[in-house]
Amino acid sequence: MTSTEALVALNLLPKIGPVRTRRLMERFGSAEAVLAASKDALLRVDGIGEETALILSRWQDHADPVQELAEVATRGLSLMFPDDPAFPPALREAYDSPILLYVWGKVEPVDRHAIGIVGTRRASIYGANATKKLSYQLASSGFTIVSGLARGIDTSAHEAALAAPGGRTIAVIGSGLAKLFPAENIGLAEKIAAGRGAVVSEFPLNTPPDRQTFPQRNRIVAAWSRALLVTECPPRSGSLITANLAVEYGRPVYAVPGPIDKTTSAGCNQLIRDGATLVTDAGEILDDIGGLPFASRTRVVQEEDPTLPDLPADEGTVFSALGGNECGIDQLIETTGLPAPVVTATLMKLEIRKLVRALPGFRYTRR
Repeated sequence: MTSTEALVALNLLPKIGPVRTRRLMERFGSAEAVLAASKDALLRVDGIGEETALILSRWQDHADPVQELAEVATRGLSLMFPDDPAFPPALREAYDSPILLYVWGKVEPVDRHAIGIVGTRRASIYGANATKKLSYQLASSGFTIVSGLARGIDTSAHEAALAAPGGRTIAVIGSGLAKLFPAENIGLAEKIAAGRGAVVSEFPLNTPPDRQTFPQRNRIVAAWSRALLVTECPPRSGSLITANLAVEYGRPVYAVPGPIDKTTSAGCNQLIRDGATLVTDAGEILDDIGGLPFASRTRVVQEEDPTLPDLPADEGTVFSALGGNECGIDQLIETTGLPAPVVTATLMKLEIRKLVRALPGFRYTRR
């Protein structure tokens, strides 16, 4: 048995979980050794009781890793393990990190620079619009948006990230990839997996969603993200569970305030009272956490002016074209030779970074 087959087998077993799996691997040295251990040896491991030891000693009754891997290959999916360079370090370091992830699409090293966005499935127009604005701004600034592919706020977050120039998004689902939920978002999942991110799950392929799988999914969103943003949620919500998990992992939590007479915003308002940072614009988050992830992108060198900031190519071009004067969008399009949508999106990114200021009449100037 290969190490991959052994890890897949352990992940297929019921009632074990990643924490006990890691404890067992530390005790026996490898996943293969865990599966080869006797029941008596298993019982001597802290936290392993009679039921768990019986499942492990008879693991062939519960798991067929060869079949699971064959289905992974047939579906065009892949597996990612904690030693993979693209596996987010923050997630790897979590005490309850998954032992593997099923991946549809591709997780890139840049996806470690992520912000989680979560909220209610019953989003209002206000909540959906706030989510789209903030997700678009954050994705345009280089952050990967991590959410749960659920209806409502999650959907708005993913869609806005895909709409942003160069935006990436990761959907962490509460089921196996062969049981994608909700079915209405299969089209959205396909767009994400087509090249702008990935749909991921720690659950075996044919795991259906239930009340236990969603909280488990939430911990991955919280641990993966550099910060967590809650844009709309009622008082009793899985989003509040995710926010609490983010606090446990040491992540900053942000919340969008909502109308005091709307139940869908009561959870966010409570988070703010409890210490979450109120946010109305992505620039407030970026000012707070800093460290924008531009290292992997092509940079433009401004040799003629060493005082210019080090910026990605389009941003450097537009910033240089502004010079020390006020410029309209039409003038910037003509000067830079860039398409109008690229210029407008780039101006918004520069404004978020507080490098330019918008003036009346769609004119801009450097700050």
